[in-house]
Formats: sequence, C-alpha cells, structure tokens
Amino acid sequence: MASSGLQLLGFLLSLVGLAATVAATFMVEWKKQTQGKTHRIFDGLWMSCSGYERTTCELYQSLLKLPDEVQATRAVMLLSIFLSTVALMISTVGMKCTHFMDSKPESKSTTAMIGGIMFMVSGLLTIIITSWYVKMIVDTSHNAHHLDNFEFGKAVFVSWVGGLLTMAGGSFLSCRRCSRSESNESISGNHLFPTTNQKSNYV
Repeated sequence: MASSGLQLLGFLLSLVGLAATVAATFMVEWKKQTQGKTHRIFDGLWMSCSGYERTTCELYQSLLKLPDEVQATRAVMLLSIFLSTVALMISTVGMKCTHFMDSKPESKSTTAMIGGIMFMVSGLLTIIITSWYVKMIVDTSHNAHHLDNFEFGKAVFVSWVGGLLTMAGGSFLSCRRCSRSESNESISGNHLFPTTNQKSNYV
C-alpha cells in the first residue's frame, strides 16, 4: 500500500532525525576556538574540552554560570527530544503496519496524524534554537577581540540535519490522506459499485 509505505518512510525519517538530535545534544563541538596552530577549545552544552593533540574535557559545574545561549539551547533540545520520544510512541500506535486500534480506524488515523504533528513541532524547535545559537555566536564574535573569536562546530550541522529529518518524517505521518483508513476507501468503493444481487420488487 502506497500510504503505508509513506507512513513507514516518515517514521524512519523521524527516527533518524531523533537519533541525530540526541547525538547533537551531547556532542562537544557546538562552539570551537583555535589558539595558535595546535591549541583547541571546544564548548558543548554539557562540557568543555581544551588541549593540543589530546584534549581534556570537564563537565560544567554550575548551571547559573553558563552563558544564556547554552542554557536556552540545552533546555529546548531536551524538550525537542522529549516531544519526539512521545511522538514515536503515539505514531507506533497509529501506523497502518501495526495492529493497535484496528477496530477503530478513524481513531487510528487521527493518532498517526497527532504523532506526525508532534514530530514536526519537535523538528521546528530544534532548527529554531540551533539557528539562534549560531546567531549568538556570530554576534559575540563580532563584538569580541579577534583572539577570542569562536566558530560553530559540527554539532550545529548535525542538529540542523536532525531537525529537518524530523520535520520531513512528521509531514509524512501527519498527512491525512496517507493515514486514512483502508476501510473507508472500501466503503466508498461499495457505494460507487453497488451489488447486482438486489432483490427485485416486481413479481
């Protein structure tokens, strides 16, 4: 079934997007700085690393001492992961390839659509907060001394990709036509092609 295939594709895209979002959240290279030719500094949402050929990492000890962009990005990324996790469970119930709620096709269709919408909201949050984080880094670099300039690292790109994949998968899952029950289509087909074995009223 084409619609079942689209649902499964959307589910897999959302699952990959969720995995990328989780990976980006715990990556260290959100912000990087190179001092000289070998000394490197990386700042993530949970720890910072610095060193030459080998870097040593240290967890952030105090939440209140962190920059605003780190606190906000950490909170929104965790919220996005939570929404995607809930959407994952809801979508599993509503997909055609599962046997949950088979006796209630309309409710099953609505459940899949709700899961897809939650995935789209989650992906949108990831993209927005990542873009805002990048803007904060660029603004800080423009106002800081040239030796203190930071650049955004690999985690930013992983986060963007995760958000886009989650939104794309959610759009397939939330498609009303894709999640529509097959029973409704068969019922409408029966109306278009009535049975010929009808009793006649003539004697």
